[in-house]
Amino acid sequence: MAMRRRDLGKAMCGAVLASASTHAAADAPPGDTTLIRGGYVMTMEAARGDLPEADILVRDGRIAEIGHGLPAPAGADIVEAAGTVVLPGFVDAHTHGSISQMRGLYGNTPETAFFSVTSRLSAHYTPEDTYLGMLLSAVESAASGITTTADFFDNVRDRAHAEAGLKALRDAPIRARLLYGMKSKTTADPIDLAQVEEWQRGWEEHPAGGRLSLGLAWRLPQALDDAQAWAVKDREWEIARRLGLPIQVHVSGTVPGRAEAMFDALIARRMLRPGLQVIHATDARDDQIAALEEAGSGLVVTPLTEHRVGYGLTRIDRFAGIRRLGFGIDGSALAGFTDMFALMRLAALTQAGSARNEQAVSPRRLLELATVGGARALGLDATTGSLVPGRAADLQIVRLDAWNLAGFDGGDPSALLVYSARPEDVTAVMVAGRFVKRDGHLTSYNVAALHNQARQSIRNIRRRAR
Repeated sequence: MAMRRRDLGKAMCGAVLASASTHAAADAPPGDTTLIRGGYVMTMEAARGDLPEADILVRDGRIAEIGHGLPAPAGADIVEAAGTVVLPGFVDAHTHGSISQMRGLYGNTPETAFFSVTSRLSAHYTPEDTYLGMLLSAVESAASGITTTADFFDNVRDRAHAEAGLKALRDAPIRARLLYGMKSKTTADPIDLAQVEEWQRGWEEHPAGGRLSLGLAWRLPQALDDAQAWAVKDREWEIARRLGLPIQVHVSGTVPGRAEAMFDALIARRMLRPGLQVIHATDARDDQIAALEEAGSGLVVTPLTEHRVGYGLTRIDRFAGIRRLGFGIDGSALAGFTDMFALMRLAALTQAGSARNEQAVSPRRLLELATVGGARALGLDATTGSLVPGRAADLQIVRLDAWNLAGFDGGDPSALLVYSARPEDVTAVMVAGRFVKRDGHLTSYNVAALHNQARQSIRNIRRRAR
């Protein structure tokens, strides 16, 4: 297995990485120290709140101290952040990175609908296409202020594709969870549990400074009364539980009663538990939401894509009782872009419009869901999602001198960020103490080359699919 991994790594680097990135992602080396000075710090920690004109000291990849007038250690990298907002990096708690080069192909006709196009083209991916799609998604996310992503990888054509996906996230400038799934979006093919177990046993072979974690991209049977299909699904579930792996499962659809029955099946079979995240659940009943909260499961809502495919309107007030609630982009191919600002804005407008109440949801609450809420849903809140000494230095710096932010004269910037900010306003992004974006530019990636390779990839995929 190790030899295959090395050979695949050489192929990936030759085909994609060599011209797209100057080097693979890495954490800040031991001893690295950065002082971010004078920014408006939003800790997203209730007990700490916001700290105007504050400093953040980062050492060895973690936040060492937050305060005012912190002295600069000898040799520290000094970042002047006056006039900016410093907040935790966004947490994209559910995405589909491998199909990111399909963006623009869903034209809202029967032939160009999301599932039709995705199913047809996904079957013609090579491992190189998989690598490129997941890398493109992760790099785009980092450039947009997202520092953590949970990638629901459900196009695992074979083991080579799986290795390509893992390598992409290892090379990416982001904290990531790879959720290992099936060959397609159907449940016709079981998950390769043998490879999942091999990976889990040898996870230390994947050096990424603790940035990577493993989970299961699990799906309920197509027919909920199919005993044979349940036998396969139950085995996948039990293996994941035995290995201590987190699990994500979709609960959604337009067929009347389908999503409701899916949620009921999880409850009836006692599958709700800590470490499980239910995805979408747009029209979940109150009793289903209560059961999820009581079991300690998380919920990830995806307003951009649920609205795009016509699965319903995501109303945040429906999930007010859930502590482990976060947002997911659900893949830039369908969402359009890894834009958490747009997602928060859509969630706010949907809530206010449906409630006929401007005050239906606060901007601060939406920022919580985009940061610490997503981390809590994934079980990563002890590591990331808030700016607290001891936590990973995963953060973003938003400058306030763009046209769309002009006129703001201080105070709580929550509404400004939710209703006015865009990804291009993120001037710097740090993951595990290392700047992956600085002065408005990615530090390691040749963006033009990456985009060119994405165009060539989808061109080849479509040619093979004819």
